[in-house]
Amino acid sequence: MIWALHGAVGSTADWRDFAQEMRASHGEVRRLDLWRFLDCCPMPLTKFGDTLAEEIVRVDPEPVLLGYSMGGRLALHALLARPDLWKAAIIVSAHPGLKEEGDRVARREKDAEWSALALKGEWVDFLEQWNSQGVLQGGGMPDRTPLKNRRASIARSFVDWSLGKQENLTPRLHKVPCPVLWLTGENDEKFTGVAESAVPHLPRGEHQIIADCGHRVPWEKPVEFAEECHRFLSKHLKLNT
Repeated sequence: MIWALHGAVGSTADWRDFAQEMRASHGEVRRLDLWRFLDCCPMPLTKFGDTLAEEIVRVDPEPVLLGYSMGGRLALHALLARPDLWKAAIIVSAHPGLKEEGDRVARREKDAEWSALALKGEWVDFLEQWNSQGVLQGGGMPDRTPLKNRRASIARSFVDWSLGKQENLTPRLHKVPCPVLWLTGENDEKFTGVAESAVPHLPRGEHQIIADCGHRVPWEKPVEFAEECHRFLSKHLKLNT
């Protein structure tokens, strides 16, 4: 089974089309609601990794992990929490962690601003500002208006799951034994550079760049994204017999 983790200010609906596309060839795509992990109380990144792995191991003996952006960072934590569990992983437009403490401090400060806006600001204004970021241009996403009901958990994610709270995982990636496909968009120069630095640390990692594409790879280039996932999974796994 493929376990799909959405990005920041995302939802399970983001993976609906992809799940339908993959079902025939690679089985069920379980679309995870990440906000439920923050609905009741704080959850640090390391605890999330342990919690997700514990949940999945009880129901799926051969899980494949897929994570986009924030979900990709969370996926990395789950991979490192139980390296022996996962059969494969697909990481999309994700960051393994900042190297400098000054950068982490600046990111925590910025994410604190996003958290306050998500929790107390006008939801429409928050969404407009979030989607106006240059890195997020391109690719139609499902309507975020209903996520207003989850705004407390979304606000908490900017604190608990801030990139500024995350250790640099790159030196630990050698502990992940399963095949890992890392995807980035050609026009997303920052995250393509990040991937080029991180992937060599993965024993069975490969980095593929999607042409004429930005950060939101699965939605800017859905056909090419699905084709890359299919190629990778068909090469390494037999998910549907």
